[in-house]
Amino acid sequence: MRILVTGGAGFIASHIVDRYIADGHTVSVVDNLSSGKKERLNPSAHFYQVDIRDADSLKSVFEQEKPEIVNHHAAQIDVRKSIADPAFDADVNLIGLLRLLELSREHNVTRFLFASSGGAIYPDADTFPTPEIHEPRPQSPYGVSKYASEIYLAMVERLEGLPFVALRYGNVYGPRQDPHGEAGVVAIFIGKLLAHETPTIFGDGEQMRDYVFVADVVSANVLSLNGPSGVFNIGTGEGTSVNALFQNINNVMGKNMKAIEAPGRVGEAKKSVLSWEKAKAELGWSPQTPLIDGIRKTVEFFQL
Repeated sequence: MRILVTGGAGFIASHIVDRYIADGHTVSVVDNLSSGKKERLNPSAHFYQVDIRDADSLKSVFEQEKPEIVNHHAAQIDVRKSIADPAFDADVNLIGLLRLLELSREHNVTRFLFASSGGAIYPDADTFPTPEIHEPRPQSPYGVSKYASEIYLAMVERLEGLPFVALRYGNVYGPRQDPHGEAGVVAIFIGKLLAHETPTIFGDGEQMRDYVFVADVVSANVLSLNGPSGVFNIGTGEGTSVNALFQNINNVMGKNMKAIEAPGRVGEAKKSVLSWEKAKAELGWSPQTPLIDGIRKTVEFFQL
């Protein structure tokens, strides 16, 4: 298949690009390199340094590549930045999506995959692990933009017949991770310990998150190329506190360092743990990587 991946020079999407190419697909990548890195680009992918808000440049990419499937990972992902500048967040995450949807309809794309967020859409839920039917209650403009994107995708499917799959990720971590966003804490802790520096834990460190390894996220994006449309959580169903995460990283690295405690951050949820039962039933997906194994693989990457 011909697949266009936006944000394909980023942490998660670069792994997806590698897998798609290994599976024999023809892959093109759109990335403005604002946070993506050229060194992550697979040399077999057709790369276009284009902003997803640039309609004319995007149109040229669609005309040249004629994608059958769009996998949309390009985004503004910083929760705190979205609070400080919600207009920018909406410009990237909503206007960029609408540009892609318009071109997808014009160029007969057969399926649209979207990287969403479980933690941002229903933080501090009433039920854990949280299923997809839980009431959305985003607490940041970032969460609002992700949920609004899903509503747009569902509308386009109803009106235009374009199937979509929205994958609501937990906190993705693994090799190539940037120290940005909530899941970036894994990369931050590893980097600090490697540099013999003292890391900071914000709040009491008992915030619970669902850490899912990037290779498992890649598998979800492979399975989503076929099968049913809809919204699916991609997590482990297990919560890990920041304190426990830090201790696990300490243990893997053979360290015994202490962290500095700092005041909690605005907009940060206390608990986010995702149910993956729907993904198992409809996509045939399940998490395969225990947290300690994923941490070990991530540490090995950063030690290279």
